[in-house]
Amino acid sequence: MRSLNRAAVAALVLAIGAVTLTAEDKKAGDAKPITDAEFVIKAASGDMFEIESSKLAKDMAKSDDVKKFAEQMITDHTKSSKELTEVAKKANLGLPTKMLDEHAKLLEKVKGGKGDFDKAYMDAQLAAHKDAVDLFTSASKNAKDPGVKAFAEKTLPVIKKHLEHAQKHAKGHDK
Repeated sequence: MRSLNRAAVAALVLAIGAVTLTAEDKKAGDAKPITDAEFVIKAASGDMFEIESSKLAKDMAKSDDVKKFAEQMITDHTKSSKELTEVAKKANLGLPTKMLDEHAKLLEKVKGGKGDFDKAYMDAQLAAHKDAVDLFTSASKNAKDPGVKAFAEKTLPVIKKHLEHAQKHAKGHDK
């Protein structure tokens, strides 16, 4: 009888565990894909952040590598911003006139990096490009508008290269 009770308890524990895992799996899978409008707003805000923070870095960075990276960010994100504006117009989607709070706060961190501006800037670049890779990956898979989807697919490899550069610099800076 005891072994039967133990078996029943064990089966019950396993069943509860399976139901809990299933519920957690569903929660993770329930994150709704980003809409085209949300993508455009976040991508445009990201471009604004990249351009503004990189203008600061061009003037304030000590490292030539960081200054060169900042110049590349200004070039690439200015181009991206122009292309995104065209895509948004064709898709009838609005663009933000100012940065989202998340990007504005990141810019403030960069501005506050007076002691080691280069590190503050590259840390912000690392965070921003990690988020951007996730954003553009989602849009390249889930965007409904063909122009938005094509823009995300075309731009994603460039953002991944930016992220790789920021990661290399972060590793080198920690030494």
